[in-house]
Amino acid sequence: MNAALRSLVAAFLRQTRLDHCPVRVRRGIANGARWTIYPWTSYWRGTFEPALQAELSVLGDGNLRGWACWDLGAHFGLYSIGLARRVGPTGEVAAFEPNPVSFARLAHHQRMNRLPWLKLYRAAASDHSGQAEIFTYGNPHTTTTHLAYEGELHPPPAHALSVRTTRLDDLVAGGELRPPQFVKLDVEGHGHRAIAGMVNALRMTFPTLAVAFHSPEEIAGVLSVLNPLGYQCREIPPAPHDCGVRVGADYLFTFRDRRT
Repeated sequence: MNAALRSLVAAFLRQTRLDHCPVRVRRGIANGARWTIYPWTSYWRGTFEPALQAELSVLGDGNLRGWACWDLGAHFGLYSIGLARRVGPTGEVAAFEPNPVSFARLAHHQRMNRLPWLKLYRAAASDHSGQAEIFTYGNPHTTTTHLAYEGELHPPPAHALSVRTTRLDDLVAGGELRPPQFVKLDVEGHGHRAIAGMVNALRMTFPTLAVAFHSPEEIAGVLSVLNPLGYQCREIPPAPHDCGVRVGADYLFTFRDRRT
């Protein structure tokens, strides 16, 4: 199917609401959860990021009951929903997604699965609370909507949206969120800003983190916080050779004195 035809099909599905037809997630972190059929069918088919999903299935020796987890860059909520189902009502999951289109689908999936302990924030985790612009190239359903990279200006093809930013340490200090045992961080190059805004929470619980890297600045900033705290990392899936932390890969960070 060519790009033009795919675009027409997508527009038809959205207009008729057929894209909201309910399905079940077949396997992976959210196995058995209620989902919507389109777009991103890899979510419910269980084929999205299989190595990361397999890694998270053994987190906490497979038992996450009562855990607090944060999903930074939640998109449609695959990891948020999966984690919320695993932590149960005594746990807490906080999902952060600034893109309003993605957030609406995330909220719909939360309602479908009846997960009141999944807290939703239409905001980007950052090093300050305020406002920022996110850039969207083409389809607003994409996972690559992002806050500006270092030195990135507003290029003509991009659509800019004003979004809220929030500092996670402020939410913990105010009693709105529990400090986490696990954090998934995939925020398209803004990870170093998000990490800088949650240093106090990290020192409270030394959570395990799964981090996706998108720029050299993001790598340098995240490592400058996590290394002094005593974290070690490995690539997901494990790389045959240690080539250092690189852009385009996922990493699991664990506190050196903690088993995952």
